[in-house]
Amino acid sequence: MSHFYRNILLIVLLLSSNIIWAADNVMENPKSKNSISVGVMLPLHNVDGDGRRMIEYYRGLLMACDQLKSEGFHIDIHSWNVPVDADVKQTLLDSYANKCDLIFGPLYSKQVKPLSEFCKAYNIKLVIPFSITGNDVAYNTNIYQVYQDNARVNASTINAYIERFSESHPVFIDCNDSTSRKGDFTSSLRKILDAKKISYNITNLKSSDDSFVKAFSRSKQNVVILNSDHYKELSLAITKLDRMSSLYPGFVVSMFGYTEWLIYANYDFNNFCRYDTYIPTVFYHNPYSAATTSLEKSYRGWFNEEMQPAQPRFAITGYDHAQYFIRGIAKFGSKFVGSKSQNVYSSLQTPLCFEKIGKGGYVNTSFMLIHYLYNHSIESLAY
Repeated sequence: MSHFYRNILLIVLLLSSNIIWAADNVMENPKSKNSISVGVMLPLHNVDGDGRRMIEYYRGLLMACDQLKSEGFHIDIHSWNVPVDADVKQTLLDSYANKCDLIFGPLYSKQVKPLSEFCKAYNIKLVIPFSITGNDVAYNTNIYQVYQDNARVNASTINAYIERFSESHPVFIDCNDSTSRKGDFTSSLRKILDAKKISYNITNLKSSDDSFVKAFSRSKQNVVILNSDHYKELSLAITKLDRMSSLYPGFVVSMFGYTEWLIYANYDFNNFCRYDTYIPTVFYHNPYSAATTSLEKSYRGWFNEEMQPAQPRFAITGYDHAQYFIRGIAKFGSKFVGSKSQNVYSSLQTPLCFEKIGKGGYVNTSFMLIHYLYNHSIESLAY
């Protein structure tokens, strides 16, 4: 990594809410077919959690650009601090804004419309990396919306369940969790099972041992689905299953969980493997991956601190996003739309695959099941 580039990165550590920072020539090589101009319009400050998370995302993006530079890519990076109260229209007056091939942002929904209209006017690809409200993607062909709402993820999860477990016996466990937000999912899954005439049983964490075991099949693989993603209820369910296995051995049991369970994986790993657990998700931070640990080590070296322990890791998300889009645009130019056939990058954590929405832009449809196997290995099953 060049001394100049490291100094540019260190400037990021000093960002405040009143600074707009632009690296006009972070990569100083002349333009070529691999020359990409990248814009970042996010809250890049240390004032609050939003800013700190976006700085980490941005750091990952910069690390990706540095790695791409070593492969011969020529990348100009222009970045602007766009906090929650910013008028993004003023940001767009900057003379560098309309020179971008690609812009990452914004974070806030109210900034999407003016920024997306600007990108459409100048034919700039706009990558919206995080959760927003509104449906601008349905009308603007330049938008690439990474975030998937609950309805889309639930639909993908149900499709994956039916594809993989159509011959298995579903067992729904009522966890008596009044704060659970998973009722829509379990209700939708049961409706699909009913429509396909797949029988299932429902039991309760408070059921007696005799009553509980009657919900399970001796002749089929049993797939347990809780109606809660909370750790307390998961622990109670595992204890209940352990007791059943002790009192009534011989059942084949798998668990079908929720993305939130990834947070518990460090201390529930053995339980997940013992019950052949499948976790649906659109990301996976794999702490056992050599490539992931190498990037985390590099991050510590560059910034003298660890990544925030979030799911997903923001720095790795930024790294994956930059690698995916810059490589894609470099290879396919304006024809790059992020389709499965155009994928030229294997993600570390956050896979991407886009589908066009009618006459509008593109939405991410990437989805996978993380499978914890009996032999204590983990596999990622992409859909």
